[in-house]
Amino acid sequence: MPRILITGASSGIGAALARHYAQTGVSLILVGRNVERLEAVARDCRAKGATAETARLDTRDRAAAAALVHRSDAESPLDLVIANAAVNGGNQEGQVEAEDVAFETADINYTGSLNVVLPTLTLMLQRGRGQIVLLSSLAAYAPLQDAPAYSGAKAALVAHGLALRQKVAPRGVKVNVVTPGYVKTPMGGELKGWRPLEISAEEAAVRIAKGIAANRDVIAFPFILTALARTVLLLPENVRKAGLYAFRFQRRKRR
Repeated sequence: MPRILITGASSGIGAALARHYAQTGVSLILVGRNVERLEAVARDCRAKGATAETARLDTRDRAAAAALVHRSDAESPLDLVIANAAVNGGNQEGQVEAEDVAFETADINYTGSLNVVLPTLTLMLQRGRGQIVLLSSLAAYAPLQDAPAYSGAKAALVAHGLALRQKVAPRGVKVNVVTPGYVKTPMGGELKGWRPLEISAEEAAVRIAKGIAANRDVIAFPFILTALARTVLLLPENVRKAGLYAFRFQRRKRR
């Protein structure tokens, strides 16, 4: 029975991935901070024949994250762990990102991911098998002036994930990094700004799952935005600044 743990599974890409993988014979551990939304996703997954359990966790809590990973793995070894939990950062008035927001964003998006990934990696290395997926963003390649901490954390995930992939592949553990463009999610809905080539969370889940199955190093989409994003840092600053100007945004107030 494939055993899959997904963080940030209460909505957006995490929920879409849970529903995508849900089928008879699959065991899901759905992790997030909103218990009611998690349970709603779990019910959908159970209706498709999967077994699904939920776990409330703030991934910034390193001890709790490690305990959850070890407990879940002890019940049955984890085959796939997807570190997806994230927040936007930014500012509601379009001003410079505040210190507390920047630290929260970095702690959740990067450190929080490592709090789940690294204990998982240790266990998978011990048995010589398993797969870990880190959810980054095209903002890792094309940093957004309105989301510096988000862009920085996502860039760190790309570098960390690809370095780990090289190191642990010979020992039977797969590591993949996902760098999506704009995806229609509740988190994305907090942003006011241009969102070209936006796709649904369900379509994103299909593309991500295909990349995971193919063990691609970087699962990036859509192609046009990926190509543009990957060239941004090679451009002169004045050209880069003009090109990224259209991608400014502001955060809407959370309801």
